[in-house]
Amino acid sequence: MLSGRPLKQIREIPDPMKYDMLTILGPTATGKTQLAACLAAKLSGEVLSADSRQIYRGMDLGTGKDLADYTVAGERIPYHLIDLVDAGEQYNVFEFQRSFIRAFDEIRSRGKFPVFCGGSGLYLEAVLKGYQLTQVPSNKTRREELGFLSLAELSDLLRSYKSVHNSSDTETRNRAIRAIEIEEYLQLHPELDIKFPTIKSLVIGVQFDRDLRRERITRRLKQRLEEGMIEEVQGLLNKGLTPADLTYYGLEYKFVTLYLTGELSREEMFERLNIAIHQFAKRQMTWFRKMEREGFDIHWVDGLLSLEEKVEEVMKYLS
Repeated sequence: MLSGRPLKQIREIPDPMKYDMLTILGPTATGKTQLAACLAAKLSGEVLSADSRQIYRGMDLGTGKDLADYTVAGERIPYHLIDLVDAGEQYNVFEFQRSFIRAFDEIRSRGKFPVFCGGSGLYLEAVLKGYQLTQVPSNKTRREELGFLSLAELSDLLRSYKSVHNSSDTETRNRAIRAIEIEEYLQLHPELDIKFPTIKSLVIGVQFDRDLRRERITRRLKQRLEEGMIEEVQGLLNKGLTPADLTYYGLEYKFVTLYLTGELSREEMFERLNIAIHQFAKRQMTWFRKMEREGFDIHWVDGLLSLEEKVEEVMKYLS
């Protein structure tokens, strides 16, 4: 639930000939979700999440879903692309695109305005750039063959097929094998070169200076731990997920799992996780700057503005 004076309840719909969608992006702990929900309330809109981990059910505190932020002035703002699959299932950007376009079309068909919000650079670009949209089935035989290769060998093979834009493709052997599987499938099925529809979006970024961003990240991490993030990870382990399963999701799930399995003390877990999230936020900003260099027009708003001031600034761009 949001505090402070309520936003005006007058609904303002952008000129449909100007933008198809509003995108709110930024690094972690910048208040993106709260701003997106408030703008959706003002625009008679609904929010689509652009987060590569919030699609998993049962992974709430660790992924920072902040579901309470979707209540604005007592009104629940509809959100999409959250809790799509169970923790432990594999999910990729192609599946995200398919889920996105279904939700996007549904929102538009009801006369609502889509507000796309998140910090996963690859997922954001997959929609805003319109990456190739293809569902690639798994190939058990090929996976077994690739399973004999080292991560370095897998990475080299993947680079022989494409320029690796998403570094997470080569973070683990499983991810590298899946990325190779996709590339090889597309080479054998050129008829599946399905283009993602062009979506004209206003892109807004929320930013803080580095020191303040670090302070917000640390404060938010402490809050999530107090709210039960360790218990959330323990619950996933109790449901049958292995430590390796959870380590796949990185950051919070990796370090909390190391603590729960006795490999780190609680203090070590907090310190290493805190540093890792700071580094992650820096990588997010690096990705967004890359997007700008590649031609994206990101309008940055000062995170220190009040929520109402941020909303008013964004509305100026939409008018």
